[in-house]
Amino acid sequence: MRFFAVTLVIITLLSSGCSWIKFPGVHKINVQQGNILDQDMANKLQPGMSKAQVQFVLGTPIVTDTFNTHRWDYVFRNTSATGVKTEQGITVYFDNKGLMKDVVGDYIPNSIGKTSSTE
Repeated sequence: MRFFAVTLVIITLLSSGCSWIKFPGVHKINVQQGNILDQDMANKLQPGMSKAQVQFVLGTPIVTDTFNTHRWDYVFRNTSATGVKTEQGITVYFDNKGLMKDVVGDYIPNSIGKTSSTE
């Protein structure tokens, strides 16, 4: 009986650190981070919109560059339960008056076209 108890304790301790073991039926979730983005939201953007209007359409940007206040970055990351990772992003550029002038990224507004690029 003592041998069985010691063996059981040793097996439990050794297998408790084995994260590579995939137990069937263990619930895994999709992990979504950032701003959910889609083409309909991007199509609502128009050149000349204020920062407040852009924020109303897309939400608060994930990254507001401290050194370049004329650039807002929106990023959406999704990790599925199976481990597949996807990332989508939009970068919005503003002029010196704080009005939107360009959008680059995965979703481009129809009003701007597919040839936009700003660096």
